[in-house]
Amino acid sequence: MSKGIKGEFDAIVVGGGPAGMMAAGMCGGQGKRVALFEKNRQVGRKLRITGKGRCNVTNNCAPEEAAAAAVRGAKFLRGAMAQFGPQDVMAFFEGLGVPLKTERGRRVFPQSDSAHDIAEALARFCESQGVQVLQEEAIGLALSEGRAAGVETGQGRRYACNSLVLACGGASYPGTGSDGTGYKLAEAAGHTIMPIGPSLVPLVEKGQWCSRLMGLSLRNCGLRVTEKGKKKPVYEDFGELLFTHFGLSGPTVLSASAYMRPMEPGKYTVHIDLKPALDEAQLDARLLRELEGQKNRIYANALDSLLPQKLIPVVIERSGIGPDTRCHSVTKEQRRGLGRLLKDFTLEIQGTRPLAEAIVTAGGVNLKEIDPRSMESKLCRGLFIAGEMLDCDAPTGGFNLQIAFATGRLAGLHA
Repeated sequence: MSKGIKGEFDAIVVGGGPAGMMAAGMCGGQGKRVALFEKNRQVGRKLRITGKGRCNVTNNCAPEEAAAAAVRGAKFLRGAMAQFGPQDVMAFFEGLGVPLKTERGRRVFPQSDSAHDIAEALARFCESQGVQVLQEEAIGLALSEGRAAGVETGQGRRYACNSLVLACGGASYPGTGSDGTGYKLAEAAGHTIMPIGPSLVPLVEKGQWCSRLMGLSLRNCGLRVTEKGKKKPVYEDFGELLFTHFGLSGPTVLSASAYMRPMEPGKYTVHIDLKPALDEAQLDARLLRELEGQKNRIYANALDSLLPQKLIPVVIERSGIGPDTRCHSVTKEQRRGLGRLLKDFTLEIQGTRPLAEAIVTAGGVNLKEIDPRSMESKLCRGLFIAGEMLDCDAPTGGFNLQIAFATGRLAGLHA
């Protein structure tokens, strides 16, 4: 053993998240001496809280669909997904003793609804492949003649290796260890880091409507996002959203945020269809029946059967119809204006919540500097980069973990 070097391995993997554990296990399975460096006491710390603790493992779709779902990096991911697609991921975890189930939107979860089962399965996989887990933080890379040669840790130790995999995650949820450290390590090897920011993150409203609706959850509504000066919507979806004291959250909103970049105050507007089951003509006919059936009541008391109670005062105010107006006095134009409001309830967006609150980090290592066939660096031989560190991300639905597993596997097989 070389002087001053604590240990020598065939491969070192930095980061005990989904991509890192997949890479370490795959590499160890080829008979290599592998060390997995994880600064937390427990591997998979962020993985254990993903999906509100349920862990949306993947999406039960075709490999090409999984790649195409990526907002950035779709072309780059095609090969990795073709080799280890959603069906392969599902078979992998079921082979490790974790039964899975597919829910709405083809989202795949463990039958136990416990993210711990996924994290523990990956930990067992690494152990079964002879991976040595070291609770140390890699703070520097050892480079030799343009090649990755090892790591230096915060404990003052140096470890040598023939191949090195960086799978340190992004910069969201820093309390779990995903604090952006990996970007600094990649930069030290000459890599370009594309600007990072929050993705799959709640939106902040430029106004006060949402704060008045705080706590209201809409389960079945349409959502469309437009960008100022452009006709084509940035994003469209249908499902659940939540009004908060600062703006909007919920599955459809989180996915929409992935497409709202770069974010600038007032650049994007969210359009909510409160009555997606009815077209404008059908809704107008429904409103006409409601108003005629309660013609002597005041307008403010006539919307109970149409809207959640918390939404009614806001809709009344935004409709411009006086709340004390008798239903029989509501004009045809006022009624149609109310219908347009219910089909297109708009909210101007100020920005997003901080990166620390985002599920995923957008941006990262420039994909042009990575070989998509192996995840090996084109700038530094023997260096592989996988998972959230790469400049690729996707909407909610299990796609981001699928990216982590597919790229982690390739890195591990080639390291």
